[in-house]
Amino acid sequence: MKRIGVLSDTHGYLDLNLKSFFEDCDEIWHAGDIGDIQVMDELKTWKPVRAVHGNIDGGIVKISYPEIEVIEIEKTRILLIHIAGSIGKYNKKIEAILEQYMKINCIICGHSHILKVQYDKTHDLLYINPGAAGKHGFHHMRTALKFDVENNNIQNLQLIELGKRGQL
Repeated sequence: MKRIGVLSDTHGYLDLNLKSFFEDCDEIWHAGDIGDIQVMDELKTWKPVRAVHGNIDGGIVKISYPEIEVIEIEKTRILLIHIAGSIGKYNKKIEAILEQYMKINCIICGHSHILKVQYDKTHDLLYINPGAAGKHGFHHMRTALKFDVENNNIQNLQLIELGKRGQL
């Protein structure tokens, strides 16, 4: 079993309350719009990190992290990407990846700043967007998630609300 912490859309701001939330995690995954390499530098002091860059990321962040990562863990194939679209309206990159791989069990994305966990019946996969953990954007509540992956099952999903976007 692996416990994974997931966040997205930090836009250069890392809430230190996440450190205790992710304390029992084996890895932390960032689904893009990191905003500043210092966010990743700090996360790496907490746990091993995987990440993808987002549409606002440039420079060292874009060079350091790919646009797409397919992660195979605990017999589960997870696609980590910043912009995926939504269930039934995936973008062309997602559609191509879903055709290329034998099976994707889960898509984890960011971009919308909207927390969403939903089962996609058409593609038989779990769609996860952890919302936005940063203080910039149109979201109201800053959020992040963690979950367990074991034997091709994603379970024990937990949410943290970090406070309203404007409150720090």
